[in-house]
Amino acid sequence: MTNSFLSRLPLSRYEVDRDYLARERENLFDELWADPATRVLPIFQGTALLSSPSSLALLPVGAIPEAELRVYLGRSTSTTSPEPVGTPIVAVLLADAGHLAESEWGSLRALGTVLSDRDAGILTEALGILNWHASHAFSPRTGEPTLVEKGGWVRRDPVSGTEVFPRTDAAIIVGVTDADDRLLLGSNALWESNRFSLLAGFVEPGESLEAAVVREVFEESGIRVTDPVYLGSQPWPFPASLMLGFMARVDSRVTSTLTPDGNEILALRWFSREELRDSRGEIMLPGSTSIAHAIIEEWYGEPITDGLW
Repeated sequence: MTNSFLSRLPLSRYEVDRDYLARERENLFDELWADPATRVLPIFQGTALLSSPSSLALLPVGAIPEAELRVYLGRSTSTTSPEPVGTPIVAVLLADAGHLAESEWGSLRALGTVLSDRDAGILTEALGILNWHASHAFSPRTGEPTLVEKGGWVRRDPVSGTEVFPRTDAAIIVGVTDADDRLLLGSNALWESNRFSLLAGFVEPGESLEAAVVREVFEESGIRVTDPVYLGSQPWPFPASLMLGFMARVDSRVTSTLTPDGNEILALRWFSREELRDSRGEIMLPGSTSIAHAIIEEWYGEPITDGLW
């Protein structure tokens, strides 16, 4: 990544060749399990096995308990990781951690900024595809249990033969500024009352990203915006979103009244940079793993630490 904003998106980093053509091989996992170079990333209850507080543990095939599900993630392209370039990596979903239960496990939310480019990429990939599997165990056409195929990247309806492919839900997230270059932040109904973030929402069918920006901001705040400018994107596998970051300006041609929707958003506040700086210890901002953090930082003009800052 060369763009300064993109470099702030920890979950958009990657050092893996997804090796998509290998997914077509019928005996792919037999080949991988026979290859002593293959390394396995164990996933248990949404967490990954760690070798250190900032590194994933990639184990030989024989060192893991029996897996509930396997997904071929691809081959490492990292020149700085312990495993050599070209190492095949497989994510396995464990129903029982077995002898690994007492080992250290970590969540992507907590570790996203401290993992290496390769580790951040493969853990984001693994959680995204495994979360998709969890919600597509049955065919939407016939209700029959689907079969996992193509290296874990397809599920097939055994009755109709229909292939079901992984999906990602597009969501926009917006830094809204007014004529005084103040930033609009809102507090969600599901959060603590002192936690504030940007406005966001899912893109609806038949809607452009830019139209979604205008609609979501109005629905949640009563503010009309114009000129959405795309900044960058970051996968957010909690469970299956792709966050598309924008900046937008209040439309000066329209009279708008700042009005929380009362359902998702309970409070809204405009912040100048000075006001945001003075709120340290008073409000909580999004964690540094999120694209919201990166957008706020882009507007603010300097790094912002996590949490109560």
